[in-house]
Amino acid sequence: MPDARLHSPAVARNRQPILEVLTEVLPGRARVLELAAGSGEHALHFAGAHPGWDWQPSDPSPRARASIDAWRGRTGPANLHEPLDLDVAADWPLGRFDAILAINLLHIAPWAVGEALMARAGDHLEPGGVLFLYGPFRRGGRHTSESNAAFDADLRRRDPRWGIRDLEAVTAEAAAHGLGLERVVAMPANNLSLVLRRA
Repeated sequence: MPDARLHSPAVARNRQPILEVLTEVLPGRARVLELAAGSGEHALHFAGAHPGWDWQPSDPSPRARASIDAWRGRTGPANLHEPLDLDVAADWPLGRFDAILAINLLHIAPWAVGEALMARAGDHLEPGGVLFLYGPFRRGGRHTSESNAAFDADLRRRDPRWGIRDLEAVTAEAAAHGLGLERVVAMPANNLSLVLRRA
């Protein structure tokens, strides 16, 4: 049988720095929902590092879910669950979580997806729960690097609805759903980690 596992070069660069932030802001035992989990390599790394994190990956792409399942089958820990077919912008037939993650999602989706994400996170996070967002963001209406500006232009050429989001617009939308910005952490390759917490 062909190997369904996908590989993302970016994961090898950012998974450990992301894990370090998550370790600081999440409790030792937590129920976690990962949105748009892609290849599943982040889920594998994070769940493997913290057996107390009950990790639920999700992705609307059948190819991505097949990759997540393949990684689980090869080396996945018991706390890494079968991926869900979940569209961020649709209703989530799920309960509550201690954390919701979206890594490299907001810039490759229409802004309506970001709005839906904030609303759903407000509904599905436990009190005190964390919404963790990772990716490139503009600050004060400006790109943080020339490479991000070029990346943004390329994204908008590919789909006018895509693009690097303004940090202030993201946090304002989150605040409208009871999610307050707790921390902004500079990450490799001109990315940021945003930690938003439900009141």
